[in-house]
Amino acid sequence: MVLEHALLDVVPGEEAAFEEAFAEAKEIISAAAGFRSLRLGRCAESRSRYLLLVEWDSLEDHTVGFRGSPAYQEWRRLLHHFYEPFPEVEHYEPVTTVPRVS
Repeated sequence: MVLEHALLDVVPGEEAAFEEAFAEAKEIISAAAGFRSLRLGRCAESRSRYLLLVEWDSLEDHTVGFRGSPAYQEWRRLLHHFYEPFPEVEHYEPVTTVPRVS
């Protein structure tokens, strides 16, 4: 498993439009081979900043499979014009996980 991490700085004033477009775009990425889960959070201190976390089966599922697909072109069309600056995307492999204990 690999975790994709991207800080998305959305053009101020475009947050509502971004969230609406993302609602459509999440259907595209969730259909990709190797997709496991997605989480999008909005920063409490900087309301135009979002954190995108996507779990993939492998790095290649994201970098080759999804990014090389026609579906990615639709993802780009829906979302990429909202970012300023364009986000850096990084991938992380698990080291330690601690589950919550009740």
